Amino acid sequence: MTDVFSFSGGTTPLLISVPHDGRDIPADISASMTPIALQMPDTDWHVNALYEFVVDIGASVISASYSRYVVDLNRAATDETLYDGQVATGLCPHKTFAGEIIYRDGSTVDAAEKKRRTARFWEPYHKKIDATIVDLRERYGCALLWDAHSIPSRVPRLFDGELPVLNIGTFDDRSCSPAVSAGAMCIANASHYETAINERFKGGHITRHYGDPRQNVHAIQLEIAQRAYMDEPSGAFDENKAATLRATLRAMLESYLQAVSHSRK
Repeated sequence: MTDVFSFSGGTTPLLISVPHDGRDIPADISASMTPIALQMPDTDWHVNALYEFVVDIGASVISASYSRYVVDLNRAATDETLYDGQVATGLCPHKTFAGEIIYRDGSTVDAAEKKRRTARFWEPYHKKIDATIVDLRERYGCALLWDAHSIPSRVPRLFDGELPVLNIGTFDDRSCSPAVSAGAMCIANASHYETAINERFKGGHITRHYGDPRQNVHAIQLEIAQRAYMDEPSGAFDENKAATLRATLRAMLESYLQAVSHSRK
């Protein structure tokens, strides 16, 4: 048992990862945080609720318990920058997406504390992903990872203008074979949602690290603009919007599964 993540096993090669909907912050860390940081504005709000249908299609699900402000599970433990020339939020962020300080004294997390948080919170999550992928490959001959994210529609410090609703990343086809991702891409493009593929979001550490098409492990990141399923000003989940979006998400995930099923015949 662990408090770092929740996990449920499925009956297909599909694993859904939800690394940024966690809300827990240990007391020793929260005591040094600013009031705005304690509101956790950069949480991927309600992503677990949005994807609750995936158990019906046989997916396994791993979901983080702790806030990304404790440690960002979608960054490498070595904390290298994902995107050259863009603002980096880091393994243990010291500023919010809006540029507000996270720690009251304006400090950053030092190397020793990063190491401690990595061992306590980061490593268990990644060890479980790794073990699950090994298990799925043994059972099905392949593994499909879907890294589920969301973000406010506008974050001026990080990008210009308003994001498309569906932002798909396959690390420029390096984390997922185009033959496997094609169906999901087509469904997204045919939907009424504005879609971008391998543009602002190409996939974070999880997608890049685990996706290995040569070993029959495919990984896709989907970053969803939050206006598609919630009321952004209030932060409230919108069940009507979510129901419409879920239909597209379900079709994308079912196509993802069908692609590897056909490739193994």
